Amino acid sequence: MATSSSSPTGSDIGQIALTISDVTKAKAFYQGILGLKLLFDAGPNLSFLAAGPVRLMLTTPQGSGEVGKNSILYFRIVALESTYQSFVAAGATPERPPQLAAKLPEHELWIGFLRDPDGNLVGLMEEKRN
Repeated sequence: MATSSSSPTGSDIGQIALTISDVTKAKAFYQGILGLKLLFDAGPNLSFLAAGPVRLMLTTPQGSGEVGKNSILYFRIVALESTYQSFVAAGATPERPPQLAAKLPEHELWIGFLRDPDGNLVGLMEEKRN
């Protein structure tokens, strides 16, 4: 996925995570029925598909979220580490500082998390090209 239009202010959605009960069944629906393109799997409980320019992450509950009641918006960010710190300095509640999530052939995927005022998890992501 291209990140040339990435904004340090978090205006572009790069990924939406859906918490589901069974990745295989969900993938059969989103890929097999809706026709989304499979990007990659990251183990048995995590799958990524392309929904136009937005990546759809299918995941079982991994420490937060409840099946059918939790989605996470991931905003594309440039200079993730410094931008994350500026958001925290501006009053955002930190959840997890940026860290490497996946090494892919074309890029490294870095992810960090904040909480919004209602406690919703907000993902920040940067695809660092190799």
